[in-house]
Amino acid sequence: MIPIRILIVEDEKQIARFLELELQHEGYSVDIEYDGRGGLRAVEQNEPDLVLLDIMLPGINGMEVCRRIRQFSEAPIIMLTAKDETTDKVMGLDLGANDYVTKPFVIEELLARIRAVLRKKDSLPKLTKNLVIGDLIMDISMHHVIKGNEMIDLTKREYDLLEYLIRNKGIVLSREQILENVWGFDYMADTNVVDVYIRYLRSKIDEPHETKLIHTIRGVGYIMKEEKSEV
Repeated sequence: MIPIRILIVEDEKQIARFLELELQHEGYSVDIEYDGRGGLRAVEQNEPDLVLLDIMLPGINGMEVCRRIRQFSEAPIIMLTAKDETTDKVMGLDLGANDYVTKPFVIEELLARIRAVLRKKDSLPKLTKNLVIGDLIMDISMHHVIKGNEMIDLTKREYDLLEYLIRNKGIVLSREQILENVWGFDYMADTNVVDVYIRYLRSKIDEPHETKLIHTIRGVGYIMKEEKSEV
């Protein structure tokens, strides 16, 4: 089992080392950065499961680091602050922090807060990044589909079908598989409905463009891939 990875961004090396030892004893994998820029770089490159972020950091302070992290990552952030002022706590939470702990802290409390944040993270639906194949982009968060520089208008069923095809790109899918996963196991209909909606999709994302993405595998079903059509 891959251990949970925690990034500590703390300029006081004694505190950072203490946290590292305690977290490793609990079975976590630990990385340390001693300034804001290093912390930002580590989040982007290493994708930690949780960030312990000090507010008072050299270079870029913890508040600004938190704000920038939230521009590209949903990793939980627990702020470590020597200040016990409500305004600092509110600002940190407004910028995207999940929790805060005031120094000096009791390690058992911090560990409990880490466990609580990680449990909450696991209970939330996973955010999905954009799905991409060729010059087609599905922006899951905005529910947009773009081919080249053109916005493609899809019905909900067409969108669901396209998403299923892209998530399984390079895999041959039978009509029965598509029907079960897009329409639902209890949907009573002939598999010809799949062919009908494939035609709808092709008319919008393939026919107006040179690059074809949806291909028929005769006698089997369909596959999403970026190359010349096999039809």
